[in-house]
Amino acid sequence: MARVRLFRHYFYVPYLFLSALELGILVGVCYASIFIRHFGELDFFLRHLDEPTASAWVFGLIHVLVMTAIGVYPTKVVEGLSGMMVRSIFSIIIGTVLLSFLVYLIGDTLWYLRDGVLEMASVLSLFLFGISRSLFFFLIPEDNFRRKVLVLGAGSRARNLIDELEGPGSRQAIEIVGFVPVPGESVAVDATQTVPAFNDLSRYIKGSPVEEIVVALDDRRKKLPLDDLLECKMEGVNIVEEATFLEREVRKVALDLLQPSWMIYSDGFGAISATQFYKRVFDILASLVLLLVSWPVMILTAVAIKLEDGWHAPILYRQERVGLNGIPFRVVKFRSMGVDAERNGAVWASQQDPRVTRVGGFIRKVRIDELPQIFNVLVGNMAFVGPRPERPMFVEALSQKLPYYHQRHRVKPGITGWAQLCFSYADSEHDSKEKLRYDLYYIKNQSFLLDLVILIQTVEVVLFKKGSR
Repeated sequence: MARVRLFRHYFYVPYLFLSALELGILVGVCYASIFIRHFGELDFFLRHLDEPTASAWVFGLIHVLVMTAIGVYPTKVVEGLSGMMVRSIFSIIIGTVLLSFLVYLIGDTLWYLRDGVLEMASVLSLFLFGISRSLFFFLIPEDNFRRKVLVLGAGSRARNLIDELEGPGSRQAIEIVGFVPVPGESVAVDATQTVPAFNDLSRYIKGSPVEEIVVALDDRRKKLPLDDLLECKMEGVNIVEEATFLEREVRKVALDLLQPSWMIYSDGFGAISATQFYKRVFDILASLVLLLVSWPVMILTAVAIKLEDGWHAPILYRQERVGLNGIPFRVVKFRSMGVDAERNGAVWASQQDPRVTRVGGFIRKVRIDELPQIFNVLVGNMAFVGPRPERPMFVEALSQKLPYYHQRHRVKPGITGWAQLCFSYADSEHDSKEKLRYDLYYIKNQSFLLDLVILIQTVEVVLFKKGSR
């Protein structure tokens, strides 16, 4: 399988394998560095092999988490191996700084990372990453992990499926072996990709490496070859609807295909009380930690805003937003626009927005303007992770035009979210529709693990300015 679902979230199998391999490399390199620096004699080292265990595993896990946060593994698809290595260098530097801080705080536990071991192991790991990744992608090409898929249907929905898979949300984890036209249905895909097997699916499956059939019919009332589909199912071929298939591959909900029945019968969209309890506890603890770490930055930001706009200008900006269950609340942010920015009414923010001040432009790019929302999280109006809250007038307009828009208010709004990782800033109805697809994916698959994935990868958003405006 090219993707595997763990704790209600889909992960790309090749990158799971690679991250596990590199975790082993990191731990092994750390052991080797400890041996060189602190032991020197193999027999003596083997007799005390358990002592450096905590240091080696903390070293490996921190670096893997940082590489995940920087987006090292998905970068291979877009930027190639060289781009992957550039981000790896950046992540190793950040990981080394974090580990140095940990060694300073809990030096007794991580004693073996002192005296140059941390630096030696980090440099050696980066060198071995170049070798291991080159060998990994040479010996195990990504094509080997791609699921072979046959699409039942060749009309407009099948054409839409192609467009979705070619978009930025897909990691090309599948290979479409063909489209099966349905009698009476107009063909909208390339004729060379069609497979005339509607009345003989099971025989075709037995003679081809198909692992999955995606049902993508323009008219579901047309008679399906149920006997053939059942036979294929019994042969071990997975049968999946187009909406579920796209959710898995592009990790957003196919809004145009969404039916209430799919939402009712599919896994997800349910509130899990235990998860919500742990999430609230995490939000409170994380807010207090972030407040403790970020207060110097917040003070400097406040001073910068005053210096630019005058000592009588407000530092904070309070604005009504729609929260959990549609209940309005006031969100708090550092003011990044002029004092009279909305004298003509509320409008979407845009690129190179003239209302943004010089200080405001900077704090928006690095997301400092969002820091006061820590207090919203502490009060309970927001969570760290969730759909971004919108203004009431925009919610009212979008709810009338976009189906299921009100469902995004089933969870608390967040400082960061799945849509912020996967899509740029929404400044139009079309963009809001696309972001809604990611928000619904999050609501459907929400879990503590997915929240952690989002929080870790938010680092990439901040560092590489994704979605900031």
